This record gives sequence, structure tokens and C-alpha cells, in this order.
Amino acid sequence: MIDGSADTPKTFGNSTIGLPTAAPEGELFLRFFVTTEDEFALPATGIHRILEQSPDRITPIANVSHLLLGTLNEQGRVVWVADLGHFLGYPSPLNTDRLEIPIVVVEDQGTMLGLAVNRIVGTQWLNPDQTISVGRSTDNMDPFLRGEWVLSSEGGKTLRLLDHLAVIRSARWAT
Repeated sequence: MIDGSADTPKTFGNSTIGLPTAAPEGELFLRFFVTTEDEFALPATGIHRILEQSPDRITPIANVSHLLLGTLNEQGRVVWVADLGHFLGYPSPLNTDRLEIPIVVVEDQGTMLGLAVNRIVGTQWLNPDQTISVGRSTDNMDPFLRGEWVLSSEGGKTLRLLDHLAVIRSARWAT
């Protein structure tokens, strides 16, 4: 049984659970690293699924964009898997020589795209109205960014907000 009033931590057995007393502010975002240094965020509402896949489950496809790693079958649906860092203009391709690759699956009008990333951090409530214009990025990256946060609680670290619909709809996939 859980004991306590609405304003105090709840106890369950010998454990104390700090339940929030107010609703979180902002929207829920997934934080992830595209490279070892550069962190991005996507709105959780735009994410279809998060996968950790072995590279051998991604089937390479001939004569497609060099940005695509291949396809995988996820519950009977074909998911195209892309190297998000390479797509955004980073010179080094994603390291696929590892046991599992984190993949963030986004969807638009029935098209599913898996964005292969370096590392998934987790989720965080952030206010999208507090984003600012992107400070430094490449021309390859600009069309796919909706802004960035400067996180004072993390020493002024920059967190870029990715526009997943712009990524899916990009003509860059045809190259």
C-alpha cells in the first residue's frame, strides 16, 4: 500500500518514491547524440519507435542513396535506416562496427524512416518556446533544425531541435 498525502513522497514498503506534485512544463523530447559530441532532440510525439538493432539485421540495398544504411523489417513493415549524422553533413559515417545500433524510427504519411544515431540519452521535458535561433551549424544541417536550447543547468550546453518531418521529406534521399 502507498501511504502519504499528495504533497509528500509516497512510501511503498521500505522505499520512498518521489512523485511529482505538479505537471511537467513543456513537451517531452528524446535526447540523443549524432556524434560523440553533438546532441540533438526530437519531439516524442513524432517518434514511432526506438530500436536497438544488430547491424546484420539491416539489409543493405544496392543503387540507393549513400545516406541509407539499408532496410529492416519491424513487425512486418519495411523501415529504411539512414545514417543521421552523414545526412546532416558530418564527414565521418556512423560506426556500425558494434553489437547494436540505436535507431529512432519516425513516420510521416505511412513512410517510416529509421534514424541511426550514436547514442540515445533519454527523455526530458523541455519548452519548445524557449528555443533560440541556431548559432553554429552547416548549410547541410540548417534546413532540418527548428532551433536550439542553451541548457544553463548543464553548463551552457547546446541541444539542437531536429525537424523530423523535414528530414523525412527531404529531396536529399534521391542523391
